[in-house]
Amino acid sequence: MKRRIYYLILFAGITSVSTAHVRGNNTKERKVKALYLSTATVSNMDSLQHFIYLARHSLINSYVIDIRGTDGLLTYESKIPEVRNAKAWTADLDIKKVVTLFHQNHIYVIGRIACFNDPYLPTKKNDWAIKDSHGNLYTSANGEPWLNPANKEVWKYLVDIAKEALAKGLDEIQFDYVRYPFAGDTLDFGEKVKVRHEAIDAFLAYARKEMPKAVLSADVFGIICESVNDPETIGQNIEFVGRNLNYISPMTYPSLYAKGQQVNNITFPIPDLDPYGVVYNSLLRAKDRIAKVKGYSAKLRPYLQSYTASWLPKGDYQIYEAEQLKQQIKAAHDAGCDQWIFWNEENRYPESAFEIK
Repeated sequence: MKRRIYYLILFAGITSVSTAHVRGNNTKERKVKALYLSTATVSNMDSLQHFIYLARHSLINSYVIDIRGTDGLLTYESKIPEVRNAKAWTADLDIKKVVTLFHQNHIYVIGRIACFNDPYLPTKKNDWAIKDSHGNLYTSANGEPWLNPANKEVWKYLVDIAKEALAKGLDEIQFDYVRYPFAGDTLDFGEKVKVRHEAIDAFLAYARKEMPKAVLSADVFGIICESVNDPETIGQNIEFVGRNLNYISPMTYPSLYAKGQQVNNITFPIPDLDPYGVVYNSLLRAKDRIAKVKGYSAKLRPYLQSYTASWLPKGDYQIYEAEQLKQQIKAAHDAGCDQWIFWNEENRYPESAFEIK
């Protein structure tokens, strides 16, 4: 009841709240402590109010929201001709309203753009899609097509979306699925691609050139902190991927590491049972590697796990509650990372992990 009363007071007087907030490169860097929020969450006023309250009364000071989801659709009505021609948008989100409410409460807003994994646009723009060796539309193991990371028209499309989002007040653009699918060398990218990470790196360099003053980040697989020369063939190489970004966010979710995985010379028999060790050693390994790269611009801001990996065999996972989240926060801090983001697709977070005031 007390929270409900607070919400009424907060939103009754919201126009009088200061709109000062951290924007771009013009002010002091925000030490991001963030949660991912789905469009369904931020488009519902009750849940939006709840997460604003949380940010005012805990460590949380930032949120990641979807601009372009993994369904290939923008979450709001876009004015970009290519988006409109493809009908690749929804009216699910009043983005200006959401951003304004967050900013009025001193909350930093990161716009997530899912890039090349796209089940929608390749069916409209076949020439933008990855093809198989027979020239047919490639589909992944789950039956979804992908946009071609080597296609410069795709680059422009994604960057135009990023520019539009920034114009609507977003503080930062976060590129997700900025990679190739897990597939062998039998794909047709429309041009000779010798090393896959070169196409990914070139896309990010193009984004930086087009948005020189923007705060740009990207999600990458946590395993690339350890693996060398892209053995996963996804086009992510930690020594290169951050050269044109402000932040890289390795998804150091313990549940995604294989049993017996070695990280930073330590073997993890069941990674999900050791969230501190997996996160700490992944970040130490990443820091050591990028420290050797001259002029590397990106800082580490890990994605952390706030879900229970119940799809794993019994005994290979644990229930992730506040304690498991706290262990990951400590691991990030102990590894020298003062920023982090938690992921839960359904936005179910054990909030006592965030030091509620």
